[in-house]
Amino acid sequence: MATIVPVTDLTHPGLSPYARLTEHQLRNKRRPEEGLFIAESPKVIGHALDAGYVPVSLLMEERHLRGQGRDLISRCGEVPVYTGESDLLESLTGYRLTRGILCAMHRPPLPEVEAVCAGARRVAVLEGIVDPTNVGAVFRSAAALHMDAVLVTPTCCDPLHRRAVRVSMGTVFQIPWTVIGSRAEDWPHPGLERLATLGFSTAAMALSPTALSIEDPRLREVARLAIVLGTEGDGLSPRTIAGCDYTVRIPMSHQVDSLNVAAASAVAFWELRAR
Repeated sequence: MATIVPVTDLTHPGLSPYARLTEHQLRNKRRPEEGLFIAESPKVIGHALDAGYVPVSLLMEERHLRGQGRDLISRCGEVPVYTGESDLLESLTGYRLTRGILCAMHRPPLPEVEAVCAGARRVAVLEGIVDPTNVGAVFRSAAALHMDAVLVTPTCCDPLHRRAVRVSMGTVFQIPWTVIGSRAEDWPHPGLERLATLGFSTAAMALSPTALSIEDPRLREVARLAIVLGTEGDGLSPRTIAGCDYTVRIPMSHQVDSLNVAAASAVAFWELRAR
């Protein structure tokens, strides 16, 4: 049974994941087995629990103890539930809690690329996307629009960043994903070669006058396709574009030159889905 802990001392060590640890510290690269992440809102926390993620503690507004937080408390077992009024918790975390509930959870070990891609026909590859909002939105589109998995490069924002998890609406727990490579130097080479070994052709989403239109029927006929999306602003690196099998663009109108990466991902995932 959970232990309800009213927040009276903001220096309580159990509150560190919510108040004093940065995203980098939560990740704990030196000791990955001790890494944590923060899930925010009942729906997102529920998706994480459904996927088998293990809770460490809950932080919620007092009014939710007998409301929307009650089922979560029962599902989380014997973990501490820190609680207080909304203004107090906002002063603790530095932001207003979405739906009034946070959950600190253990980070699971990341699977190998080969395991994530086994049986996949379409995967998304995110190169150096640094905005957690965009990462979360791309994950949501990938899950909804028929991608089988997501791979992120080592320079990409952590998909378990609190904002990325929240914006993804928990889909980061519903679609297989992992990091392709352990160092920045592992992408685009040998990362692209690794995908080729797994039987994937690669499509770089980039603005180029020689790029194929996303509507080109040849792309739909590719058995296994990795759709590579680049960072905000600069897009994909020239080395990545040169190393991919195809360069693909989304035709634009009204003299618009490009879409935000999150919007472009939704168009690309739908149009290039496996038929």
